[in-house]
Amino acid sequence: MVGNYKVITLCGSTRFEKEFFEVQKELTLKGNIVISVGFFGHSKDAEIWDKMDEETQIKTKEMLDDIHKRKIDMADEIFVINVGGYIGSSTKSEIEYATKAGKKVNYLESIN
Repeated sequence: MVGNYKVITLCGSTRFEKEFFEVQKELTLKGNIVISVGFFGHSKDAEIWDKMDEETQIKTKEMLDDIHKRKIDMADEIFVINVGGYIGSSTKSEIEYATKAGKKVNYLESIN
């Protein structure tokens, strides 16, 4: 909590850009501080990856994954954007990380 506000980090595939913005708006209007991704590599910002060689892409992906875990450290809970039930390997890793840290995990769509 920061003041009276719960801090929530959004997790999920960046291919779901529209859903990220919708959830961010909804959670913010409910009185939460929302931390999101820095850019949408799968859906819109692909030109960033196109300018990198493979080694740089790998190092950048590792850095971005680590940054997102630090965002989870800052949060009270995470909110998973799992459109159609999709949860990729990076998101699975973030859920495991948050769970081990005792963070509450909420989902856009219910999981079975």
